[in-house]
Amino acid sequence: MAKIKLTLPDGSVREAESGSTPMDVAKAIGERLARDALAAEVNGTVTDMTAPLTTDARLRILTFRDPEGKDVFRHSASHLLAHAVKRVFPSAKLTIGPAVADGFYYDFDVETTFTQDDLAKIEEEMGKIVKEDLVFQRIDATKEEAKALQKHEPYKLELIDDLGDEKITLYKNKDFTDLCRGPHVPSTGRIRAFKLTKLAGAYWRGDAKNKQLQRIYGVAFPDKDGLKDYLHLLEEAEKRDHKKIGREMDLFSFHDEGPGFPFIHPKGMVIWNELLAFWREIHEEDGYVEIKTPAILNRGLWETSGHWMNYRENMYTTVIDGNDYAIKPMNCPGGMIVYKNAIHSYRELPLKMGEIGHVHRHELSGVLSGLFRVRAFHQDDAHIYMTEEQIKDQIFGVITLAQKVYSTFGLDFHLELSTRPQKSVGTDEQWEKATKGLRDALDAYGKEYKINEGDGAFYGPKIDFHIKDALGRTWQCGTIQLDMSQPERFDLTYEGSDGKKHRPVMIHRVVYGSLERFFGILIEHFAGKFPLWISPVQVKLLTVSDRFEPYALKVLAKLKAAGIRAEIDRKSESVSKKVREGQMQKVNYLLVIGEKEEENSTVNVRTRDNNVLGEKAVDAFIQELLAEIRERAL
Repeated sequence: MAKIKLTLPDGSVREAESGSTPMDVAKAIGERLARDALAAEVNGTVTDMTAPLTTDARLRILTFRDPEGKDVFRHSASHLLAHAVKRVFPSAKLTIGPAVADGFYYDFDVETTFTQDDLAKIEEEMGKIVKEDLVFQRIDATKEEAKALQKHEPYKLELIDDLGDEKITLYKNKDFTDLCRGPHVPSTGRIRAFKLTKLAGAYWRGDAKNKQLQRIYGVAFPDKDGLKDYLHLLEEAEKRDHKKIGREMDLFSFHDEGPGFPFIHPKGMVIWNELLAFWREIHEEDGYVEIKTPAILNRGLWETSGHWMNYRENMYTTVIDGNDYAIKPMNCPGGMIVYKNAIHSYRELPLKMGEIGHVHRHELSGVLSGLFRVRAFHQDDAHIYMTEEQIKDQIFGVITLAQKVYSTFGLDFHLELSTRPQKSVGTDEQWEKATKGLRDALDAYGKEYKINEGDGAFYGPKIDFHIKDALGRTWQCGTIQLDMSQPERFDLTYEGSDGKKHRPVMIHRVVYGSLERFFGILIEHFAGKFPLWISPVQVKLLTVSDRFEPYALKVLAKLKAAGIRAEIDRKSESVSKKVREGQMQKVNYLLVIGEKEEENSTVNVRTRDNNVLGEKAVDAFIQELLAEIRERAL
């Protein structure tokens, strides 16, 4: 039999017989690898472990440690869920069931709404199917064959009709067959630990005009330890839920009068304004100028930018004096108008214009989620206009500025570079220069980064910042997008040293991203225990009895005169109860005042974490607070 050569990730080459499978290769390498193997990557394409290898190839065996392996595992878990639902509820109609970040879901059309008791029954059936260790058997079919196999599934038949003449694949586990491109794990026995986490409604194909389906979410892991750790993380995340803490600390609210539109309360505005002040300070130091553009602009502008044709369903529109207008879903077109308002020379570049712009986007009610997904938010946009020669330095500058911001909040991050997609504007030469500029800046910065081939925007390559919070969760916040479309559409120019007009290179960039979303992330990151400099109430004074209130008021006046946010707890309760309440409100410092403190012109200091710092002179303590605020200490 013919031999083929397989190049492994470490560069070593293994010979195998033509027709061997990735599982055969994994077994030859070691039993442990074969036991952990979930799927394979052959010449960059993820495939089943049972797919025959017939030519020389680059081969990577994927396990749960690999992102691609996790996706295959979770997608297989969604099929396990669908299989169990069909056994427990035979009349349920199947739709789709993808892997998502941290888990999976599957949408079903059922006669009655699922309940928590139903989830328990489904989980029990999933366990039985895992014990049966059923092989995921791939079926390659024609359209007619696929329709015959899915004849009782109307949603699958609709999907098959949409597939055209391309090859159709299905996967079978004994008594269950599902339309699916795959790949899947070798058998159901690999999915040893899982949990169905929640129920939700979802429209077929995300269209509110279609029937509402029942969505079941779940998580799955190869072993019980992984599931246990994840469920512990969920428990911690629930304690840190920004919606819950926001209510308890009176930071923000949502109301039926404006679904998806946040109301920021006085204490929330303290944090909000501190975030903005910090943003303005750090950007002014870095040479940015700030602008403000109108919230409503006419249809002509949005046609020039391309939003009217490509984004209109997400825009709020109105008619003024018989003409179409739209509330801005993004700040960029207004920024273009400001740039075009004057003639620019190469000597001005790079020109950095920032804007805290209030944008509105129509989001479906089903995807709204506290401050994380809203219909109106503030973007800390900036647009940098520059020459091609300045790309590397300016990108490097944005990365270092973002690092300063995130590190101030104790947030680490990783970077991802997304390159040219199949559909794009611009020449090969423009894309090559743009991508090289981004890559060179990343290399100069020296932090490891991931490359997402073909995942850039249609108008240019981009760098994304994925920040990591206290629980290890990642959030995509900052982004740097190089744009070769808008400067063309708006005919932006500058006068070069040769006296001729040239097209500037432009980047869009945000650091916070959405100010509302970043606010929500910080609430969860700190669990409401904000650093002193952004804390809504920094100090609370607690008197032992009413007769010490005059002295407490003098201390309060000193604190306020120094710019410190302080309050007195005037409730007629014991000191211990006042301390507990102050700690529940997450006030940074609690100052107990009694006879001894009044005599010595001191305060007795303890923290919200119940660290007793003892008696301190008022003026000295104020200086300590000011130093902590000035340093933006964590």
